[in-house]
Amino acid sequence: MISAGDEAAVLARVRGGETAAYGELVMLHAPVAKRAAVFLGAGADADDVVQESFVKAYRALDTFREDAAFRPWLLRIVANETRNVLRSRGRRARREESAVLHDVVLDPADQALSNERRAELLAAVQALPDQYRLVVTCRYLLELDEQETATVLGWPRGTVKSRLHRALGRLRAQLPDKEVQR
Repeated sequence: MISAGDEAAVLARVRGGETAAYGELVMLHAPVAKRAAVFLGAGADADDVVQESFVKAYRALDTFREDAAFRPWLLRIVANETRNVLRSRGRRARREESAVLHDVVLDPADQALSNERRAELLAAVQALPDQYRLVVTCRYLLELDEQETATVLGWPRGTVKSRLHRALGRLRAQLPDKEVQR
């Protein structure tokens, strides 16, 4: 994994006209961008969302603050692009989204969970209202910290905290016999 300093150097090379250096950022961030798109609801359109997000990010690099982290900024674009896709394609059956979610390859620790428990948890997360599903997705499925989640979702940090608290409370109520992180 490249460090923040190395990432800043790559961004400086891209801004300096070395367009091929952008490929390094794509290779580094494409997996989390795809996970974000899938978990935020892009489903089968996740690859298209990621590709369009990287194109938009490249075109908007001049608006990217040099002191900011690239990943949350990119994931904010992914979240917005996912919303655009969802709006434009209308409603698809929940069954299709669930099928895509079950096919996502997760971390080795997540793979250790039984398929039944993972399916139950994902179904409970998917059943949450959007504001809660989004915050749980960012914090736990994408492993973003509070500030990164706030950046991705465009919410104040306090809103992230309160919605996460409420979302976990709802999950605890839905899954009373399961351990839900506090």
